[in-house]
Amino acid sequence: MSETHVIVGAGQAGGWAAVAMREAGFTGRILLLGDEPYRPYERPPLSKTVLTAAAEPPVSWFHTEARTAQLEIEPLLGAAVTALDVAGRRVGLADGREIGWDKLLLATGGRARRLAVPGGERALVLRTLDDARAIRARLAGARRVVCIGAGVIGLEIAASARARGALVTVLEAAERPMGRCVSAEGAAFVARLHRDNGVDLRCGVAVAAIEARGDGTEVVLCSDGTALPADLVVAGVGMERNLALAEAAGLTIDGGVVVDALTRTSAADVFAAGDLAAFPHPLFGRLRLESWRHAQNHGIAAGRAMAGAGAPYDDVPWFWTDQFGVNVQVAGLPALATRTVVRVDAPPVFVAVHLAADGQVVGVTAANAPREIRAGMALIRAGQPVDAALVADAGVALQGLLAAR
Repeated sequence: MSETHVIVGAGQAGGWAAVAMREAGFTGRILLLGDEPYRPYERPPLSKTVLTAAAEPPVSWFHTEARTAQLEIEPLLGAAVTALDVAGRRVGLADGREIGWDKLLLATGGRARRLAVPGGERALVLRTLDDARAIRARLAGARRVVCIGAGVIGLEIAASARARGALVTVLEAAERPMGRCVSAEGAAFVARLHRDNGVDLRCGVAVAAIEARGDGTEVVLCSDGTALPADLVVAGVGMERNLALAEAAGLTIDGGVVVDALTRTSAADVFAAGDLAAFPHPLFGRLRLESWRHAQNHGIAAGRAMAGAGAPYDDVPWFWTDQFGVNVQVAGLPALATRTVVRVDAPPVFVAVHLAADGQVVGVTAANAPREIRAGMALIRAGQPVDAALVADAGVALQGLLAAR
């Protein structure tokens, strides 16, 4: 009898898992369940061209409807899964339907975290296509924009709002922007990039409340007593993983759904991938990542594993962001470094290599320098110490350090 594989979540991980599963030779039924009414789409444009283009650009779908049909993938959209019965191998939908499965992939990702302050619900967030469209509509008439949170999403929205001509203030409770994913040196580069482009970036400032004004605008009240009037307030303060189904089903959780190198959870024939998963990495131990490429490639790994063609997942962590025409890429985990060596700091180009105590490369941050990222990823994967003096010499190619081992 033919098997049925059900994927819960039609985002980056789930959408790519379905294709990978079929391409790996699975011939049974593939059901792709998504709570949004849209088939899988790319999310990076949501904070960029969807906000800045004169006319709203077409949605960047992963695959055409024809390709999905050719692969015999059955999307079931606008179908929120509300129950997971592992023993009975069934999922329950919000509309009362139940669907049986032989293997299941959880790819439910996360949701935008809301501000936990009075009036926090007044701040718009960005996670979905509908979120982006709501922000775009408000940006059209916004002269003053306040972005709360100087992570990647907050800063991308800030850059997009500046491109639309708004006056932008960014508030960050921590002492530097992008503090979770870049070093102090990388943060200084990003801060300078924004300030040079007219953004009022304020670090070490927490938000106390957001209040409505009688004219339909808001005022952001800061812990330092500052009051900032705004036509639009956006919060980019991280995400919360959608763990409710996994928790109710009794799966092992450690900040995310715990999986092995083949994306298998603690329950037989239940897999998890993408932002939702806590997975083992051969270089960095157990990780939980939130990035476009990880969601895609971990989803692909899960799809192949469910088809019986799995291999241990070992991608080097990597993400990118475009802000004010500058492409910033980060490979590895700079937070693990005990030393950062800056090779180039000549805006708009920046390159920093992050070293562990033994001299191993654990991360690379590069702006407008894709070749350095590629070489850095090879050095990270090699896991061998490098000479910090050679790393600091921009005249010495990082590729050469790899070849010289």
